[in-house]
Amino acid sequence: MAQQGNRSDRETCCCSICLDLLKDPVTIPCGHNYCMSCIKSHFNEEHQKKIYSCPQCRETFVPRPDLVKNTMLADLVEELNKAGFQEAPADHYAGPEDVACDFCTGRKLKPHYKSPAFENHKLVDPSKKLKQKICPDHKEVMKIFCCTDQKCICYLCSMNKHKGHETVSAEAERTARQEELGASLQNTQQRIQTREEEVKVLQQEVEVINQSANKAVEDSEKIFTELICLIKEKSSELKQQIRSQQMSEVNQVKQLMKKLEQELAELKKKDAELKQLSRTEDHTEFLLSYPLQSNASDSTDTSNIKIRPLRYFEDVKAAVSKVRDKLQDIIGEEWCKFSLTVRSVDVLLPKAEPKTRDEFLKYSYQMTLDPATVHNQLILTDRDRNVEDRYSLTFNSHPNRFTERQQVLSRDSLTGRCYWEVEWSGKEVSVAVAYKNISKMDESGFGNNSKSWALDCFKKGYKFKHNNVTTLISGPQSSRVGVYLDASAGILSFYSVSDTMTLLHRVQTTFTQPLYAGIWLSTTLE
Repeated sequence: MAQQGNRSDRETCCCSICLDLLKDPVTIPCGHNYCMSCIKSHFNEEHQKKIYSCPQCRETFVPRPDLVKNTMLADLVEELNKAGFQEAPADHYAGPEDVACDFCTGRKLKPHYKSPAFENHKLVDPSKKLKQKICPDHKEVMKIFCCTDQKCICYLCSMNKHKGHETVSAEAERTARQEELGASLQNTQQRIQTREEEVKVLQQEVEVINQSANKAVEDSEKIFTELICLIKEKSSELKQQIRSQQMSEVNQVKQLMKKLEQELAELKKKDAELKQLSRTEDHTEFLLSYPLQSNASDSTDTSNIKIRPLRYFEDVKAAVSKVRDKLQDIIGEEWCKFSLTVRSVDVLLPKAEPKTRDEFLKYSYQMTLDPATVHNQLILTDRDRNVEDRYSLTFNSHPNRFTERQQVLSRDSLTGRCYWEVEWSGKEVSVAVAYKNISKMDESGFGNNSKSWALDCFKKGYKFKHNNVTTLISGPQSSRVGVYLDASAGILSFYSVSDTMTLLHRVQTTFTQPLYAGIWLSTTLE
């Protein structure tokens, strides 16, 4: 019993890495004990993977566990060292330096490689798990495999609890499974090689993405700087023109003002002379002086002088404001293209499409229709979210309005991943996506050109149209159609929506412009 206690202490205080008594023992989170230096070296080998594992149970840890000395184990190891403890291997189990033998009983440490007496004994590699090979019920080596229960047993078990079961030798089962293991190992190694190559490719892709993004930022900043410089240059030119015109006009006004001031001085002088003449009592003197006073100088024509306070350069302000508004419109329209181009950068495979309606609704898009595009035989209601057939309505003309087909586009472009549903009634409806520059003034409806994709819905079926090519679609009839769009991945899908989601048609393409949702209605005149 004392020997068993000593063995238990020895096993508790033994490091499974160096197979020696623990030195500065530490306990890691899974409960196993190691020398401080041994487990540090093991974790250092795993540092690049950033995932650390126990050498015994293979439990993984993230982040790297902090190692703290186990003082209780340290005290126990110190007591064993003071006692001068030397292990005597048990009768049935080999120690770390013993050679395991399937034939020998008692101690396994024998001169098998030197003595001819043991030349017929079958040796196996030293193992730390010999206890697992011993049957817990009969204390015999488990050399038989029960195929029925899929477990290793000893020969006594085969005659008792496993009697009548299909059994083979452990060696035969190992041979069969070794072949499977070989195939699995080869497959694993191929997958490792593939994954390593993919990791290298992705690492290179990260570098390319970073370089490309940095270059795009640098180039964009340069272009915007040039644009800003151009605007500043034009602003400076306009400022100089205004100042030059200001100086010219002010000089003209000052010249006229100087002339008028001179004339005013002459008039005041003449006024004084005439007053003095009027007071002369001598008739002869008066008559002699009068002709001279009547010769008045030519008066300046002031009929063209018009006072317009604060209005001289208002037309310039209006012209500049007009340029600003046009520039804002251009930037607003083009900015969607910039954003779409940025979002279209996708190195990895597209994300999996949603499967259930709840998953689709995570990308729900609250659509509003654009009154500026609606045909005059349609009317928008419910805050521009509903479109109905209403003939003989009158709308103001607008360059974006459909004039030939009873169609309407959404007000905003569709960005990222989005999903919306269209509830319809009537004879026929077309649910579509289109570029904003689709023709508004011809008979080409949604799906009949390269700028739109449309699902036509009838009471008895569906048709998909793009670039004037029609494809008949089969699927369950429903008054509700779901549309899923992942513009950056180039995915457009139409679904019949009822209690379940049924895919009607899926498109995989490349969208080159921002997309808008579209609706076409069959009106009463058709």
